[in-house]
Amino acid sequence: QDPFLLLKTLQLLWTKRELGKLKEEIRRGFARLEDPLAGLLAMLESSSDWKGKGHSLGYCITTELQLWIREHPAVPQSGTKLKKLQARVLGMLSQCPANLLDPLISIYQLHTVDRNCLLERVSHLYLQGDYKEAAILSIKLKLQPDQDVEKMCTPLLLQDKVNLVEDYVREYPELQRKLLQTLDTWCDPSFNIRDITRPYQGLPGYKPEKFNRRVLSKLVFRLLQRFSVDPALCPNVINQRHLRTLNHLFYKRFVEKTMTEENWADHIQSTVGENRWLQGHLVQSLLRHCGTRGAARWARRCRVPPEMLPRAVAEEFQKLHIQDRVEEVTKADNYEDSKKKDYYQLPIPRENIHFLQTWEEMLQCWEKVLQPGQVVGVDMEWKPSFGMVGKPRVALLQLALKDEVFLLDLPRLLEQAEAEGEEEKLPRFIQMLYSDTAITKLGYGMSGDLSSLAATCSALKDTEKQMQGVVDLLAVDKQVDGLSPEHSHEERGVRQPEKGLSLMVQHVLGKPLDKTEQLSNWEKRPLREEQILYAASDAYCLLEIYERLCKDPESFGLGSDLTESLVGKESKKRRAKKQLNKQEAPSPSGQECQGPRTEPSRPPAPISPREFSVVCDNMLQGLGRYLRCLGVDVRLLDNEDDHRKAAEIARQEGRVILTSGLPYQTLRSQVGEGRCFSVNCSEKAKEQALQVLKHFNVQVALSDIFSRCQ
Repeated sequence: QDPFLLLKTLQLLWTKRELGKLKEEIRRGFARLEDPLAGLLAMLESSSDWKGKGHSLGYCITTELQLWIREHPAVPQSGTKLKKLQARVLGMLSQCPANLLDPLISIYQLHTVDRNCLLERVSHLYLQGDYKEAAILSIKLKLQPDQDVEKMCTPLLLQDKVNLVEDYVREYPELQRKLLQTLDTWCDPSFNIRDITRPYQGLPGYKPEKFNRRVLSKLVFRLLQRFSVDPALCPNVINQRHLRTLNHLFYKRFVEKTMTEENWADHIQSTVGENRWLQGHLVQSLLRHCGTRGAARWARRCRVPPEMLPRAVAEEFQKLHIQDRVEEVTKADNYEDSKKKDYYQLPIPRENIHFLQTWEEMLQCWEKVLQPGQVVGVDMEWKPSFGMVGKPRVALLQLALKDEVFLLDLPRLLEQAEAEGEEEKLPRFIQMLYSDTAITKLGYGMSGDLSSLAATCSALKDTEKQMQGVVDLLAVDKQVDGLSPEHSHEERGVRQPEKGLSLMVQHVLGKPLDKTEQLSNWEKRPLREEQILYAASDAYCLLEIYERLCKDPESFGLGSDLTESLVGKESKKRRAKKQLNKQEAPSPSGQECQGPRTEPSRPPAPISPREFSVVCDNMLQGLGRYLRCLGVDVRLLDNEDDHRKAAEIARQEGRVILTSGLPYQTLRSQVGEGRCFSVNCSEKAKEQALQVLKHFNVQVALSDIFSRCQ
């Protein structure tokens, strides 16, 4: 049978959408063809419908032939005739949609073609500017080991085709390392990124906003985790991340004043280590915050080599005696015991807090916690990662009962169980606790806790799906009214505004939590007394909040049926899209920063875009550009700007802050009521803009559109 006559018959059936008859005719037709492989090529070369994306007649014919060949193994050819067919197929590949590659490679045995010939074909595609097609064909033919990974992946990264880049190196560890080393070189502050982009001017789909050190650094960390590569391979990215951690620690210690000296020193030493570059930055920061003498004392404590110190610090360093006790190096006041009255205090005796490290000690906890009708406050602690690779692993699990608190040393208990060949013991206890409907479990941001728990012990990965009888007070917190008069208390100096669980404790119990130990190194043993008391308080306060809300829900703006709706019932908690920091409650999207809620107020008076001025946080640049096109006066933060700069601009220029997620909690207290708005970061810019315009009653006229773009 003539393949062109067969094609006309198949086109008629395809037009009528008679797919059953079509497949039967394809198989009968190929059985009658003298050379089915040559016949398929003749049909593809004479028709253009197969060049489109999706399900085409050409795709249907090709895949049916592939199945037919499997049933007739004598059909495939070899020798000179096959090589001629392969040459014709290679000529078609530049126009071939991705879904046809695998069938054609299989039918015509393209893996047997001379490798240099295949590489030449890919190079031809690359030189034509078909970078995506060249990469896909390389992946299908497994040509990556013979190619330059930087050359192949650079244009793909410029076009934001990160997933394709990951596919390109997925099966080749050596290429993964080369790619990461290349990306790390680009992240060196002295490297000029324009040297990379210059050869690709006019590249279709080039997204410059997706190609900067900040974005590349995030990509490096993602790939390090994805491919389990040693982070030491990327010193530039790691050093820059450590430097940001160092700056953050100085901010927490000397600006917020929310870290104790011992806690801060522990993190400084683990962050800087023996890295000379970081030690240099440490000394400069110490000079700014502590003065010459303080910098010398901390330099000695952190083992900074004397030759790295500025002259004045080195001279002071020489005056110090080894026996000297390292004194406080800052004028920042720690909260003294006399000020502890300003914070929530644990109402149970110290001897009722039990730190458990052995399974024998665990038995008393097991018996008391797994009692029907029990109410248990659950919290977890882990060492802060400060954005480094990997999910945090739980170092301490706190279980609070009415009269006592159990602190479970999770790494030690898991290690002991593994040594005894009983790895399932602790996971079984935790699963029994979370799945028992007769036990009420209280938490705050439980999804984030359970995600870290799953990273710590793989046997617990399905705990969130199985849990019943849980109450996540983070969800309740969003409904709780602000402080009622009877719970009010005096402002406390310059201390930072409360947030997350601490704010809820303040609202409900009258005093906030003392969070100075929040960022402790929870993996270090033994735990300090301050850490033990902090961990116990974090779990026990959940019991007191729950009890107070159940007794008097109306005074907190909650329904009178709170007790009936929560106690002992299964919590149908939705899985969070992103892991939340358990200490920081996110603002509900589309909520402005405001104090205690009142009855719904009337919408604001309508205004024009020319009267509306905003400052957009740096994760909302798309929204900012969209609003500017509608005539709104917009200022955009740069990628490198700190979120707090939005508050400075808002106060100085009378603008409304537009932000999203956790920065909302930081910014809400720094501007006036109604001057900060949180949008849903998962929505597109158009939907975000409509949300903002509706909330502030901005009326856009035809004359406003593009009025600021002229």
